Amino acid sequence: MNQSNSNELLNRINDRYSQMSKGQKLLSTYITDNYDKAVFLTAEKLGKVVGVSESTVVRFATCLGYRGYPEFQKALEELVRNKLNSIQRMEVTYGRISQSQILASVLQSDAEKIRRTLEQINQDAFEMAVDIILHAEHIYIVGIRSCAPLASFLAFYLNLIFENVHLLHTNSSSELFEQMVRISNQDVIIGISFPRYSMRTLKAMEFANNRQAKVITLTDSVHSPMNLYSSCNLIAKSDMASIVDSLVAPLSVINALIVALCMKKQDEVALTLETLEQIWDEYQVYESDEIDYVDDHLKMHYGKAGESEDE
Repeated sequence: MNQSNSNELLNRINDRYSQMSKGQKLLSTYITDNYDKAVFLTAEKLGKVVGVSESTVVRFATCLGYRGYPEFQKALEELVRNKLNSIQRMEVTYGRISQSQILASVLQSDAEKIRRTLEQINQDAFEMAVDIILHAEHIYIVGIRSCAPLASFLAFYLNLIFENVHLLHTNSSSELFEQMVRISNQDVIIGISFPRYSMRTLKAMEFANNRQAKVITLTDSVHSPMNLYSSCNLIAKSDMASIVDSLVAPLSVINALIVALCMKKQDEVALTLETLEQIWDEYQVYESDEIDYVDDHLKMHYGKAGESEDE
């Protein structure tokens, strides 16, 4: 994350501190020392913790130049986005959701992230990503830790559309670069990373950029460090304070990419799927391990070694 962006709130507090009221100075001190806790408090709760009124909290936000408390809270989120460790994330989630509300809270939160992503994603960037992928000689995909399933999902479907798709395995940095050693300006790398951001993913994108390859990022913010080397940024909302990373919105963007690419290459995809259906049928990919509940026996075309078909 850009350092100036992450420090903007603290800079505003320092610049205006001398003109603040006593209550606002108390808020300034608490937020400076406890921003990782303050970010999850409503205006009312923050006021109670500090010992001031809710209206003082709201005036404090406007004093700092924000249009209201919600905008101030977003600035706090930018400050702590990449600073919470796993224990803090778990503590925050336990403090937010009661046991009886878990299902509804999580699903509603995920739905909200998809809605916000739809409202804010750049359609031109999406179309650019589709075009870059269509014209690339080789497509490299990298995602680490919780983003690895997203990378694997994208690679699985791109393999049905294109010939030269490379899902990068990331057991070590040296192994990562060895898999990319032939990347060139005719290729593209798609890097997927959300807080806490992966340094190995960032280094892979830097490596690709240095070799004039196209770089596409799927990340959570225009301030993400993943955008340092990218020529095309796809922004999808994720939850920065959760026991598990909420990556529903990024997965929806990946689905949209796959559908858009399939529509651009309909004939090739249809031929590939037709060939695969024949292979699956010939080699019993889906049938050999299914139970026929009418006959109550395994459906097998081939008998055991040494047995005739009449046995």
